[in-house]
Amino acid sequence: MKTGYLWHPGHAWLACLRVGDGLTVVLATGVVVLLFATLWTTSRADRAIVRQGGELIAEIALTAPRRVEVVGPIGTSVIEIASGRARVLADPGPRQYCVQQGWLTRANAVAICAPNQVSLQLAGPSNSNRHDSISY
Repeated sequence: MKTGYLWHPGHAWLACLRVGDGLTVVLATGVVVLLFATLWTTSRADRAIVRQGGELIAEIALTAPRRVEVVGPIGTSVIEIASGRARVLADPGPRQYCVQQGWLTRANAVAICAPNQVSLQLAGPSNSNRHDSISY
C-alpha cells in the first residue's frame, strides 16, 4: 500500500476524483461568481431621503454640497451632503452609531440615529431597490 498523500486513509476519496469532477467544480465556481456579479450589485445613489420620527423631512439631490439640520427629541442632527455621497456629521445620541457609519454612497444605504429618531437613506434609480444595506 502506498503511503503518499493521496493514499492516506483520511484522503482516499481524492483517488476517486475524475476529470469530469474537476470540470463540475470549475463550472459551479463560475456560476457562483456570475450570480454574485449580476445579482449582488447596487447602483450609485442620486438622492438622500431624510426622516425624523418616521416622517419625510427632505429628499435632496446629491449633486450639490450642503448641510441639513434636523431637530429631534434629544437635539439636532446634522446631515452633510457632498459630491454624490452623504453622512450624519453630528448627532446628540450617546453612542454615535449613525455618525460612525461614515459616508454613504450606494443606493439603499441607511444611517439611523435611533435616540434622536432621525434616519438618512440614499436612493438611486427606481430599479436599484433589489437589496438594502442589511443584505451586505
